[in-house]
This record gives sequence, C-alpha cells and structure tokens, in this order.
Amino acid sequence: MNNAPTVSRSAVVAGAAGAVGGATCRELVRRGWRVFGGVRSEAAAERLDQAEGRIVPVAFDVTDEASLAAAAERVELELGGSGLHGLVNAVGIVVRGPLELVPLSALRRQFEVNVFGHVAVVQAFLPALRRGRGRIVNVGAASGRVTIPFLGAISASKTALESITDALRMELKHFGIAVSLVDPSHLYTGIFAKADAAAARDGYAGTPAVLDLYGPALQATREAIAKQKRNPVEKAVTPIVKALTERRPRTRYLAGRDAHLLEMVRHLPDGVRDRMLMSSMGMKKDLFVTPTTSRDSEPSALGRAVQRPD
Repeated sequence: MNNAPTVSRSAVVAGAAGAVGGATCRELVRRGWRVFGGVRSEAAAERLDQAEGRIVPVAFDVTDEASLAAAAERVELELGGSGLHGLVNAVGIVVRGPLELVPLSALRRQFEVNVFGHVAVVQAFLPALRRGRGRIVNVGAASGRVTIPFLGAISASKTALESITDALRMELKHFGIAVSLVDPSHLYTGIFAKADAAAARDGYAGTPAVLDLYGPALQATREAIAKQKRNPVEKAVTPIVKALTERRPRTRYLAGRDAHLLEMVRHLPDGVRDRMLMSSMGMKKDLFVTPTTSRDSEPSALGRAVQRPD
C-alpha cells in the first residue's frame, strides 16, 4: 500500500544543492509538496537527493538569463497549466576581505549572484506564481541589517536584497503574492569554506605591501569567525517553511539568537555599534600595521603568498 502523502502544492527552490536549499527541499517533500530543485549544472542535478521522487532537478544558473528561461519553460510544462505555490531563493555566495583588497571582479560577482540573480529568478517564475497566487521567500542574512567589517561585500549585497524584497512585497501584494525575507544566523554550511577557496583563486587587489597592512587583522578575524557558535541548518528551514505555509506569513523572519542580537545592535549609536562589531571580529588596533612601518620593508610571506595571481 502506498502511504506517500498526496502532492498538493509545488515550489521552486533555487540553490537546492546548498545546505539550506537542500534541507528546504527535503522538508517540503516530507510535507507533500512537489519540489523543483534548482541547481547550476546537470552534474549537480544528478547528485541532488531525489527524495521519494518528488524533487525534480532543474538546471539553471541565476546569472544566465537563457538558462533561467529554459528552466521556467520546463517547470511550466511540468505544471501543466497549474500555478506555482512557492519560490525560495536560497542561492548565495560570500566574498570576504577588506574592501580595499577585494577585486572588483569578485565584488561584481557578489552582486550578480546575491542581488541580480535573485531578481532574475523571480522574473522567470512570476507567471506561474501569479497563477498559483504563490509566495516568494528570499534568504537574506543578518549582515544585511548590520554591516560586518571585512564582510562588507556580502553585507552590501544582502542590504540590497532587503530593499528588493521590500519592493517586491509591495508591488506583488495586489496579485495575491506574499513576499517574505528570512534572515538566518550563522549556520553549519560550507559557504565560508567556499569563500576562502574563492579568495585564494581571485587573489587580492593591491600590492603585497598593502596586504601587509591588514594581514594580522585578517588572520584574527578568520580565527574569530571560526570560533563563533553555529546553528543547525534547520534554524533557517523552519521559518522558510512557515513563510510558505502560514495563513498570514510575516514579512520578515529572524532565525537564531544571533540574528535577534544583531537586530538589537542595529539600533545602537554608530560608534558603540562599530566598537562592538570590531571587538567581536578580533579587530584590535595594534593588529593594523601603519604604512610607515611597512613602506620601507619587504612584503611579508603572507603578502607574497596572496598577491593577485598572474
């Protein structure tokens, strides 16, 4: 006897190969949803956990409009004229480092994925969402509300996503489409490991001597981030599912204690907030090398190792 739940609703989850996106797919399937899992490549589609056959892998790149158009067409065919009930934007990358050292190509990629890519996904699937009077859930970050030093690129992109989510919420309200933002806290995911790999691949802007000015502080912040308490991915999945299923979804969900803490920190005077954030990141004054102490010296091993690749 087949005891599988009846499929009643459908959703697209962009970023299904990631920790948050994958966990969201599995939870929706458990609840009887039919899920279209958005992944970047066919290889990733093959690796996607097709739980009970209800996760349908759909390959698209959020920075490639042609692939998104093809994915939307495929989903339309699968839906057979019925509407889409949910869209979860769980795609994201992290670009790390002080803004003086972030290559502009990396900064552009940060916005291409975290901002423009989110808009592109919404545009692609809005016709189906409009028919289904569905819901949109964008996965933001607490850093979109409070800028974190040495994470200025990701903070800026998530702040932009906050504004875009606000605009979508008002623009789509009278179509019956609710739009929510989930701000998760520090989670057990591989996103920072990927950020380190990307930084090693991209290198830094500027010269090795300039990197020396930041070297000790950069190392201190890496250690501070590594020591931060992380939360299970379910801390983000629970509010995502609530945003899709509650009768009156909230406009914003804060997931985790540190997300709530940063929300309070946001209202402090700038100077007080700056000192708290810098302290939490291990950014002590004596870790920053002054130009006069490094100008006449050879670049350090750190500076030589991470200079921009040829």
